[in-house]
Amino acid sequence: MKAKPLMVQGTMSNAGKSLTVTAVCRVLAREGYRVAPFKSQNMALNSFVTKEGAEIGRAQAAQAEACKKEADVRMNPVLLKPTTDMGSQVIVLGKSVGNYTAREYFSFKKSLKGKILQAYESLAAENDVIVIEGAGSPVELNLNGDDIVNMGLARMAGAPVLLVGDIDRGGIFAQLCGTLSLLSPKDRERVKGLLVNKFRGDLSLFGEGRKLLQRLAGKPVLGVMPYTKIDIDDEDSLSERLKNKRDGGTDIAVIRLPKLSNFTDFSPFGRARGCAVRYVERAEEFGSPDLVILPGTKSTIEDLRFLKRSGLAEQVVAAAHRGIPVFGVCGGFQMLGKSVEDPLGVEGGGREDGLGLLPVSTVFDGEKCLRETQGVISGLSGIFSCLNGKKFSGYEIHMGRSGTDSAVIGAGNVYGTYVHGIFDEAEICQSILRALGGDAGELSDARAVREQNYELLADVFEQNTDVSALKKIIEEGA
Repeated sequence: MKAKPLMVQGTMSNAGKSLTVTAVCRVLAREGYRVAPFKSQNMALNSFVTKEGAEIGRAQAAQAEACKKEADVRMNPVLLKPTTDMGSQVIVLGKSVGNYTAREYFSFKKSLKGKILQAYESLAAENDVIVIEGAGSPVELNLNGDDIVNMGLARMAGAPVLLVGDIDRGGIFAQLCGTLSLLSPKDRERVKGLLVNKFRGDLSLFGEGRKLLQRLAGKPVLGVMPYTKIDIDDEDSLSERLKNKRDGGTDIAVIRLPKLSNFTDFSPFGRARGCAVRYVERAEEFGSPDLVILPGTKSTIEDLRFLKRSGLAEQVVAAAHRGIPVFGVCGGFQMLGKSVEDPLGVEGGGREDGLGLLPVSTVFDGEKCLRETQGVISGLSGIFSCLNGKKFSGYEIHMGRSGTDSAVIGAGNVYGTYVHGIFDEAEICQSILRALGGDAGELSDARAVREQNYELLADVFEQNTDVSALKKIIEEGA
């Protein structure tokens, strides 16, 4: 029997679609439904590698976990990873098919409908419910002609829609009623309920507002979700994690590169007691950190040039020479080497001298490395020699080759790795913080932390949303 769909759309980006899908997935999964997430097209630099070596959006991997399932490439058949303000690398069914300008992609995406529907139908054949996530707003009217991610997809899948608005940003009536008013009559009918998200304060104070919204919109308000701190992997750079923080204790400075990717790698440090993670994008913000991290990036050479123009490269090199440990992950690791070359124009082409802090040179060869990886760290000296013998697991997503097979390499107190998620292991995170002189307290592995937060999210959703009405909408369909 084919799965019944529910689509979650939002009034804008960051209205809370991803977390709403995650909540619905966990609520249904713990009631015994076979449920899976689906997002036809995702634009994000935060990505994940499945067991089969396919690249998908990080949010869909989290939603799969909420469903108590392994991440599957069918859950996100198209992923766009911006490389410039005007173009993106296009990932189709987990593999790169090249870089496209926005204009080129708008023509190309028409050919993707068949692959998207095939992925959806395949998932639907194996599940009871598919919870579909839209993107941005469904009423970007200039983009609706060949829509494959909002109402266009809802029509293809025959899905009823839950529309989510963000009251924290203000204008909740204009958001929800305005969105409904711009939909065609048939698409407006497809919207079966509204959800007010991120309410701060006393929920009872919105009682009259809820009734008024319901009357004006002509749609039931299924819930008002309170603003809740949920520690689940974020989708993109709109994340609040990227706001500078300084709370005392161990000071970790993550360089905020223009094309920063997979910033969730550093979430374990943010959870540790007495540890502050701050994101630095100007030289004057650098300060005197205890640890400097160069994160992953979608455009290594371009972001390396940014480092030099901004004065941050000089700050990082000077810090390393003073003995402050520096750790590079993926693109950040490549930047710490002698040079980065892109002879095939994979990320725009060119060559740039690296920071010269690690004895590697990177060449982009056009073939992306996508794989899960695990093993034991060895061969390190310096402050993080304490990591030798520690088990790690994670995944790799990179175009360049740097001539090393080691999970982590080091030179003095400078280190580099291609492994995303390496800090998720509690023992590795704790060892680093203790080596820096901090007290990490007792840390749980990241998977256990995420599991606790899926349960918390589902509990809050059930307490503040009419789940019975939502299940009725799923059962009755569009």
